[in-house]
Amino acid sequence: MEVRATPMETARNVTQSTADLSNVSVIIPVYNERGIIGDVLAELQQFEFHEIIVVDDGSNDGTAEEAEAFNVRVIRHPYNIGNGAAVKTGIREATGEIILLMDGDGQHSPADIPLLVSQLANYDMVVGARSAQSSVALHRRLANRLFSAYASYIVDHPVKDLTSGFRAFKADQLRRFLYLFPNGFSYPTTITIAMFRSGYRVRYVSVVSRARLGQSKIRPVRDGLRFLLTITRIAVCFVPMKVFLPLSLLFLSAGIGYGAYLLIFLRRFSNMAALLILMGVLIFLIGLVAEQLALLRLQHSTE
Repeated sequence: MEVRATPMETARNVTQSTADLSNVSVIIPVYNERGIIGDVLAELQQFEFHEIIVVDDGSNDGTAEEAEAFNVRVIRHPYNIGNGAAVKTGIREATGEIILLMDGDGQHSPADIPLLVSQLANYDMVVGARSAQSSVALHRRLANRLFSAYASYIVDHPVKDLTSGFRAFKADQLRRFLYLFPNGFSYPTTITIAMFRSGYRVRYVSVVSRARLGQSKIRPVRDGLRFLLTITRIAVCFVPMKVFLPLSLLFLSAGIGYGAYLLIFLRRFSNMAALLILMGVLIFLIGLVAEQLALLRLQHSTE
């Protein structure tokens, strides 16, 4: 029986032979990934990149020593600062025209890199979006859908995978937003909203994410709250009325509704109704000021 390649496999095979990777800097942030990073780097050896940078974020298990056994550049943090801090270090040190970010836990297949890079001819950021066949824990899949839905509302565009760490960029455009990156795990959230709201072209490419090797460094409750806070913070930076306007309408609706009820049925008015209406007006005015500041910040980031 003849076995035919799927469209995804066909696209991957074509781009592996046509994509130019000679100007690509691959950046891999790692923390205590001994026994895993070696396998990742061994897979990367099949391609000829401009450089491979492994940023060791203060590992204490010999991760850096394992990476140094390969023909890659290893940068060490003296102590654990955070995944986002490691990414920022790698971006600052990279010299390639294209930057490819990937995790060091074995989830991302290096075979998908040419597929992502080939799309940069027409896009400014290409994201490896985890498909339904990916090995992702149920709670993380549900959380990612929640975060992606919230981000889609913020940017007015479908965000298929907000938290994916498998991304390719044009280096000069990525560095414009480096000052916004947090030190923690939420840098994909930051760059996604920043790129969309700045009018850059974003492309999602479906990839199959493999099961993570080793123990995850993400704490669901603590880091989940940080993700939500980061989305809101970046939304206020780039499109504040998306946050302030719903809050304003909520207070105004409550105040007007409560006040109308009191006037119609009880023939009186209360300070609480007036306070709710006043809060709604103040939040709206604060949103207008924040919107003007966001426009100035956007102008600064694109100069």
